[in-house]
Amino acid sequence: EYNQHSKVQCAEEKMGVLSQYAVPSCFIPSLSCAASTLLRSRLRTTIRCCTTLSSTSPETPTPTSTSIKKRVASGVQPTGSIHLGNYFGAIKNWVALQDVYDTLYFIVDLHAITLPHDREQLTKDTKSTAAIYLACGVDPSKASVFVQSHVRAHVELMWLLSSITPIGWLNRMIQFKEKSRKAGDDEVGVALLTYPVLMASDILLYQTDFVPVGEDQKQHLELTRDLAERVNNLYGGRKWKKLGGRGGALFKVPEPLIPPTGARIMSLTDGLSKMSKSAPSDQSRINILDPKDLIANKIKRCKTDSFPSLEIDNPERPECNNLLSIYQLASGKTKEEIVQECQNMNWGTFKPLLTDALIDHLQPIQARYEELMSDSGYLDQVLGEGARNAADIADATLHNVYQAMGFSRRH
Repeated sequence: EYNQHSKVQCAEEKMGVLSQYAVPSCFIPSLSCAASTLLRSRLRTTIRCCTTLSSTSPETPTPTSTSIKKRVASGVQPTGSIHLGNYFGAIKNWVALQDVYDTLYFIVDLHAITLPHDREQLTKDTKSTAAIYLACGVDPSKASVFVQSHVRAHVELMWLLSSITPIGWLNRMIQFKEKSRKAGDDEVGVALLTYPVLMASDILLYQTDFVPVGEDQKQHLELTRDLAERVNNLYGGRKWKKLGGRGGALFKVPEPLIPPTGARIMSLTDGLSKMSKSAPSDQSRINILDPKDLIANKIKRCKTDSFPSLEIDNPERPECNNLLSIYQLASGKTKEEIVQECQNMNWGTFKPLLTDALIDHLQPIQARYEELMSDSGYLDQVLGEGARNAADIADATLHNVYQAMGFSRRH
């Protein structure tokens, strides 16, 4: 039922951005339930996984006055310090996306309590993260900026989704295994297991077309896609129409949006590990708000190698690759320019160059951040307006899901 209804929608999108990533599942001909599920699974394995490994995103489409913008949704946890990995891997790309897509960027504070947290610090970090978004260039006139917990539909939809989520799907999540092993059984709550369902709710609630993802988040997006298709098949189409709904799909099935550069900034102490808020040593990362002296000290002490010169894209030199990539992103130069400039340098010459580039790049962001933090009223206004805009979309989706699942609604 859902397949047949969706063919019209997919035909309309066939020439658009969606078709540049993967074959949408609704192009699969109507089959028996078992055969359809198997074929959809096979296509998702053989096609989608190949495309998401690409490090290059498709050409950004130029919207016209008559076109409806595709929607992008993304967010960052407010716990810990926002670092270069968050900035170059996510937030900086958001700034470009907001000019092309209908964008929602939120502070995912509900995800911040999956492990023990400091209540007062969470409040401060939430406001600080919002200020960093804006200081980095996110424009509230182009994007809805809000706090996740300010839109209650996130939690409501999560509960509905959890009712059809097999526990085995969650047990297979790699991040759950890693975090639970580090935290120990006494510190692991149910939320750590189920937070991928909340992440799915964050995405599906807004009928999101594209989700900016890094390598470590692709598994969660696959779960989101599976849940969207599961709900559409269980409750969408004629089943929903019989209950008074419009019929068809309840959720769009989101596609990954892989940024062209900066998707994975590595640790300063281990070129094979991702730069992370949770790493025990602050030396492993450059935080967006680090002062000049601290940036210089971290770069001076960062891990390098013993090769006499610098080169990029050598898999045997992960630290060299990482530092040159950071320099490229901070300086705004092309890879070819970086190779030409740095190939004959040694580490003693290159590190001051990288330090200056980072300081010059981050200084305007830090200055704007201080201005925003001194104007709490403006931040509250931005977050309030963003939450209202988001709630309008979320409430419509939630109403449809409640209706399709058989709940009576208050009039």
